[in-house]
Amino acid sequence: MSIFENLLLQLENGILVITINRADKLNALNIDTIKEIKAAIQQVYDDPAVRGAIFTGAGDKAFVAGADISEIAELSEVNARSFAERGQEVFSMIERCTKPVLAAVNGFALGGGCELAMACHMRVASEGARFGQPEVNLGLIPGYGGTQRLTQLIGKGKAMELMMTADMIGAGEAKALGLVNHVVPAVELMRKSMEIMNKILSKAPLAIGLVIDCVNAVYDKDEDGYQTEANSFARCCSSQDFVEGTNAFLEKRKPAFKGA
Repeated sequence: MSIFENLLLQLENGILVITINRADKLNALNIDTIKEIKAAIQQVYDDPAVRGAIFTGAGDKAFVAGADISEIAELSEVNARSFAERGQEVFSMIERCTKPVLAAVNGFALGGGCELAMACHMRVASEGARFGQPEVNLGLIPGYGGTQRLTQLIGKGKAMELMMTADMIGAGEAKALGLVNHVVPAVELMRKSMEIMNKILSKAPLAIGLVIDCVNAVYDKDEDGYQTEANSFARCCSSQDFVEGTNAFLEKRKPAFKGA
């Protein structure tokens, strides 16, 4: 594992826990942290020992409370475009990763923090978590994909409201809107996240990755999602995991998937 200044990485039973470790800054995302997140998610892609990942934040106040405003304040128009595109690239890597990635949201998930959580495949939140895209308070809009993913997750009208009013919502409302999958007491956050991840990792890895591909295809204007699904279904049927899964079902035993 690489050594990071702003992240803590811990690998346990195939699950890489990636902790944004800037608690004194409420885990705000500066440029260096974005670069480290990119390197960390690349490890998820490349390391066969990593089967899934969970993002969370250090401390009990914030998952990620936003971006580093002091950096943003110095951006020119040209630099701002590159700034946004770099963040979008990193968060797209998370979204498109064919290994499952969860967000364990333990406090404020605002601005870039909400965008990071939304890039993950699902979200588990503590009861005290708060979500929002308050960029208009600074004369900005979300730049790391927030306008797109928030709309995809909760619908156009409510996404417009949250981004234009800069209102924050609690974990319960976030769950009701479909932004969050589960809400649990803070002390149960990582246990619940691990429980979900371990359940996913008990399934066929190839099939899990193809589910991610097919769901992402829904939102890709250049891709025919139905054709992606048909192609992926056919790929599954030619896999060793398919043979193992069907044999295990017929033999009334647990399958031993190999990811091939």
